Amino acid sequence: MASTDKNDVGTPVDEDAGQAISVPDASDAGESGKLKMIVQLVKKCLGVKDIAAMRLSLPASLLEPIPNLEYWHYLDRPDLFAAINDSDDPFERMLAVLRFTFSKDLKYIKGKVCKPYNSVLGEHFRSHWDVIPVSYPSDPNEPPIQHQYVSPPSAEPPASSWLSGPAMHSMPDVAHPPLSENASIKSGKSARSALSGFSFMSRGQATAKSSPATSPELVETNLEAGMSNLSLANDRSSGAVDLLETDETAADKPRVRIAYLTEQVSHHPPVSAFYASCPSRHVEMCGVDQISAKVSGTTLRVMPGSFNKGIFVRITGEPGEGEMYHITHPVASVNGLLRGSFYVTVGDTTIITCSGGADGQKLRAIIEYKEESWLGRAQFQCEGVIHTYDPNESVHEEWTRVKHVPRDRVLAVFDGCWRHKIRWKRVDAPDSEYATLIDLSTLHVVPKVVRPLEKQLPNESRKLWENVTTRLLRKEYSEATKHKLAIEQKQRDDAAERKRKGAKFIPRYFDPDISSGAPKLTEEGQKALEEELKEPADHKLEEERPVTPAASATPSGEASKA
Repeated sequence: MASTDKNDVGTPVDEDAGQAISVPDASDAGESGKLKMIVQLVKKCLGVKDIAAMRLSLPASLLEPIPNLEYWHYLDRPDLFAAINDSDDPFERMLAVLRFTFSKDLKYIKGKVCKPYNSVLGEHFRSHWDVIPVSYPSDPNEPPIQHQYVSPPSAEPPASSWLSGPAMHSMPDVAHPPLSENASIKSGKSARSALSGFSFMSRGQATAKSSPATSPELVETNLEAGMSNLSLANDRSSGAVDLLETDETAADKPRVRIAYLTEQVSHHPPVSAFYASCPSRHVEMCGVDQISAKVSGTTLRVMPGSFNKGIFVRITGEPGEGEMYHITHPVASVNGLLRGSFYVTVGDTTIITCSGGADGQKLRAIIEYKEESWLGRAQFQCEGVIHTYDPNESVHEEWTRVKHVPRDRVLAVFDGCWRHKIRWKRVDAPDSEYATLIDLSTLHVVPKVVRPLEKQLPNESRKLWENVTTRLLRKEYSEATKHKLAIEQKQRDDAAERKRKGAKFIPRYFDPDISSGAPKLTEEGQKALEEELKEPADHKLEEERPVTPAASATPSGEASKA
């Protein structure tokens, strides 16, 4: 775990000390050169207690052309985030939080293990999504119907074909596997069939939809130059050929806007704070991102850092007003380091605890990720329960596995593949049958909307890394590395100047005290988020919450509509 400043509890140390350890650039030697660099990197990391705290600088050729703050967020399916407060039933709201939890990192299912740029101190990123709200089927046990970036269900692919990774963000330049020529943007095709693992081609709008860390103009340059190998997803394997970007039957519905703001509040250890808001649905989210990582054999084990307490989802209006859902992070392992063929497995548990709101018993969910066998292929299986607990007691804190929960506390169980389909059923209804909780094979990452470069501040992610991104997209790796080193050197110079003056870095958008894991916005942070919420829209936006909530199901299993 990363250390904290003993003189300022709750605030991480941010100063740079000494020269970064570097890996020689061998990108000119092609894929064999990149593999050689990866092997050298692994050797440097062996025996290191916490790789995330290392000062390690890689050549730009091993980086994905996207800033870390833009890459790492939990809104790959913002429509499911906005749907958390749709139901008037607490059990249904917990199901909605589970759907959000399973889909928040969809980029790692549709994409691959990669390494974005390391964030610099004071760097920030903001964006928003305008999504069609989900609708609900007549059967309240079935999942909501989504109207954007969906495709037909697919059969479960072979385990060996699943390569993904929720573990590489905020790390000291840990390399991704050699870029595949098959992982390409479909240049010259319809926008409906063009899909990137976590980003989509811009259509040249004034506010650019998500792209490989750049502006619409740069994306077009990338496509014209044939730089398709820098995309993060394989369109063929992801089913993007049948991608439905927008369901025309729901295209006229008012959109729901979700705004997002994040800032790098510490460089050593690397820590960022984030905040998301969906005012029309009365849902907010915040948290602190920091990881701890260690190489063991050919596996990179990644855990939450000491400042990372999980994700905090708050409901600020009816029907679930006052509720807060605390979602913890599991442990991930990146496997196949020396083979250069990476895949990620997840272990331990994710625990979702609901607190606040109406008096009485509360709900809690446990997602237990099954340990993978040393022999055979990874199966990516999980199981879990939704159970009640008494907020006036603490015994439930000892229930960290499914088997720990008393049978009379369990309301529902669920299981499946966390990369494909999860099913669930009630245990308090004798005739209950398994229903689909979420089918991830049908879902694709919804692109974000980002202000154009000319409207961004100098330390805003896309603007800050613009020169590195453009060179990477042109495969000018040496030039990209020069610009990357210049950014890193400026950060060291700024740290030295602060030290000389006896000054301390103060975050602009977040309160310096992040010890609770739920960061607070400063006045400037609140202003930035409000500005993002007021950005021009291409569609009519939902101004206030609909009067009629979605269909819900009572704990006894009887369907109801408010």
